[in-house]
Amino acid sequence: MSSDERVTVAYFFTVKSKSIPFAFMSMATHALRTRLFTGISFAKMLGTGSGETFSPNDANLYRWGMVVVIGKDQLATFDQSSIINAWRSRSTSEFRAVLAPLSSHGLWAKQNPFDFTAPLLNADARIVAITRARIKWSKNFIFWKSVPPVVTDLHQSPGFIAAIGIGEAPIGLQGTFSLWESASALRDFAYKGAAHQKAIAQTKDIDWYSEELFARFEVLELRGEISSITHK
Repeated sequence: MSSDERVTVAYFFTVKSKSIPFAFMSMATHALRTRLFTGISFAKMLGTGSGETFSPNDANLYRWGMVVVIGKDQLATFDQSSIINAWRSRSTSEFRAVLAPLSSHGLWAKQNPFDFTAPLLNADARIVAITRARIKWSKNFIFWKSVPPVVTDLHQSPGFIAAIGIGEAPIGLQGTFSLWESASALRDFAYKGAAHQKAIAQTKDIDWYSEELFARFEVLELRGEISSITHK
């Protein structure tokens, strides 16, 4: 499949209390079903959290998500599939972002799923950043202590719209999904924020990740809302 035929799609669903058991079970069953869906080359089911400490205390049992890489011609079919409709029927809100990767460095589950990068097409486009890391067990506590200043910087950054924590497990597999007004706003946070620069230096010195990935995306389409992320 050529690069211009694929997109990255992120879904986030908010569910009621009675659907939390469904969400837990679907983390396993839908992970397999999604990976087997025609046109999908990568799929991860995700729990979410506030992203304030990236510890188990952040967990939000009412919001769940997934990230998939799929052929453009299969997206409409997947959007009406039994997988998505099962979540949709149990949700009080749904958010979907269709994304085109601009840059992607590192690995997620031993691969770079967003390696079909292309230049920014719309200079006024919003930008999504996805970070993901597998934290070494011996480094979890020091990592949690280092995160809060970065989160404070993040939420105070010009051009920042919203962010949530994402993870494949409550401990050790952590990341963020963030939405920005522009590519320059994201760059300013990444390269000029003092707390973020300190965290980058600590990453090299402390070596707390066994695997990490950072990817930037041009937003092609937003639908629905998640926390303060809203599009009408």
